[in-house]
Amino acid sequence: GDRALIANLAAANCYDKAHFDSPAIQELLKSTQIVYTAGFPLTTPAGPPTMMAIGKALNDANKTFCMNLSAPFIIQVPPFKAALDAALAHVDFLFGNETEAATYGEVSGWGTDVATIALKLAQLPKASGARPRTVVFTQGKDDTIVACGGVITSFPVPLLPKEKLVDTNGAGDAFVGGFLAKLATGKGLKDCVEGGNYAARQIIQVSGCKIPSYAPEM
Repeated sequence: GDRALIANLAAANCYDKAHFDSPAIQELLKSTQIVYTAGFPLTTPAGPPTMMAIGKALNDANKTFCMNLSAPFIIQVPPFKAALDAALAHVDFLFGNETEAATYGEVSGWGTDVATIALKLAQLPKASGARPRTVVFTQGKDDTIVACGGVITSFPVPLLPKEKLVDTNGAGDAFVGGFLAKLATGKGLKDCVEGGNYAARQIIQVSGCKIPSYAPEM
């Protein structure tokens, strides 16, 4: 029932921004409305300039850029934190969990209250003023916290019977997948969070990060 993860950033460390600049990738960028990235590329040589370029391109086209805090160490290591803060100027939707939120609050001198941290992150300056930043923090079985436009909203998480919990690997990523699937169809925050909770609920009932073999509960 616990989460165990060892991250290996080998592929990310080998990434070259020339790939992003290639005509094929630029065409993909022009044809999409939403781009999501984990925070891990911020720790690699080509990650920060690539993410800044993605963010600027999306902001200029009035499209949506989404990012995940991904891990506390990204917030705690000064060069990574600086890259994170720079990228945040372009971010429309920021995701994270309660541990990452508390870490950001501690490093920034904001305390550890998740709702307060979400509000402060949502209010940081944006390169594009077209729309407010939305900050989404999951808290396991506790309410999901969403901050947007100076308002905090809490969304309850449907309780999963303990005997159905296999492991929590992939829960955060599954949540984002479900959330963005709803966002891509124009749904509001309530539907997006429910979509995220639904996807996370499925992934924690199987071992590892794989599609469940059983018919999903609708």
